[in-house]
Amino acid sequence: MLNNWNDTAPIYRQLAQQLAGQLLDGEPPEGQPMPSVRQLAQQYLINPLTVSRALQSLVDEGFLEPRRGLGMYVTEGARDRLLHTEREAFLREEWPVLRERLRRLGLSAKDLNWEHA
Repeated sequence: MLNNWNDTAPIYRQLAQQLAGQLLDGEPPEGQPMPSVRQLAQQYLINPLTVSRALQSLVDEGFLEPRRGLGMYVTEGARDRLLHTEREAFLREEWPVLRERLRRLGLSAKDLNWEHA
């Protein structure tokens, strides 16, 4: 899998964000193991140390737990906590910018079609 890493954040942080997105989608499910560091490094074509750092950041945030000799597992309740964290960040950081852009463009809620992309 080729990724377009950018210069806005360290690669490990970008990977952690991608993995968090997958956790939000339920992959892997709570209580199940994450792919190994080696598998993720091969999948994303990056250094295993970078992968380890990304996984550790998810451990630090409480979304994954290390199990000695078994790897990293998705913690129970991780999706709900992640959903809450992501919603709060969106409302605090992204929504004000988006709302201002909509205002400038003269768009209201009735102009937005949530059902079709």
